[in-house]
Amino acid sequence: MSSSSEAPRERTIPLPSRGGAMAALEFGPTDRPIDIVFSHANGFNARTYRTILAPLAADLRALAIDLRGHGATSLPTVIEGRDGWMEFRDDLLALLAQACEAPVVLGGHSMGGTSSLLAAAAEPGRVRALALFDPVIFEPPPAGTPMADSPLVAGALRRRASFPSKTAAFEAYQGRGAFRTWSGEQLADYVEAGFRDAGDGEVTLACAPAWEASNFRTHNYDPWAAFRDSRCPIRILRAAEASTFRLEGHEADLAATGGRIEVETLPGTTHFLPMERPERVRETLRACVAA
Repeated sequence: MSSSSEAPRERTIPLPSRGGAMAALEFGPTDRPIDIVFSHANGFNARTYRTILAPLAADLRALAIDLRGHGATSLPTVIEGRDGWMEFRDDLLALLAQACEAPVVLGGHSMGGTSSLLAAAAEPGRVRALALFDPVIFEPPPAGTPMADSPLVAGALRRRASFPSKTAAFEAYQGRGAFRTWSGEQLADYVEAGFRDAGDGEVTLACAPAWEASNFRTHNYDPWAAFRDSRCPIRILRAAEASTFRLEGHEADLAATGGRIEVETLPGTTHFLPMERPERVRETLRACVAA
């Protein structure tokens, strides 16, 4: 269903301390250290970003990973009593220790961007720069306050989990909902890695609706503390329409970083700005590597 100037290499990276293995797509020359580790949005997978990242492979080496509960990653997904997005942070840190020989640029979209920020705050020495694409940043609720279920939670729980085939899933999604601004090639890549054989002639979502809903429901982190604790340059591209990066009230926090954090709002973009403006994603990642 898709083609590319660069065919990524599939990798499985054992993370025994985390209870399984992480799946990844690797781009670029193998005779250089990894430059970029890229993390996807909730409910998606590494292959969704293949066409966005592939042009970087001419001279940079990048890993696009499947986060816990997504794609082909085999890390356990226990919803009851889970530790929320700190799980993704710790998975990322384990991956960096296992697969990267030097500090890298962490890039990420939405939940993947926030997880990258949390990792950079926890172990600043492993991260040389952050490239965040409409990360999920908002004021955390007071300690002990349960978060009310959002429309995103309800939508995830209603999501159709099975289709007769990947082709049927592609046709059901094309031009609709979150996918309305995507190219056909981007959607085909999402479907290719986002569904697995159910064994009964159908295909089923690799990211279970209950897991996706759990990620929307669980925000047990303070992103502004993470910004303060990080030490590297941070470049953020923010959606113009319904951004998940809630900057209001924190302008002074950004100003206090002395220019270490740069935020740009891209006109005409939605939360899916990586799919809408892939050239700006690549430009930002390259600038972070060069910094």
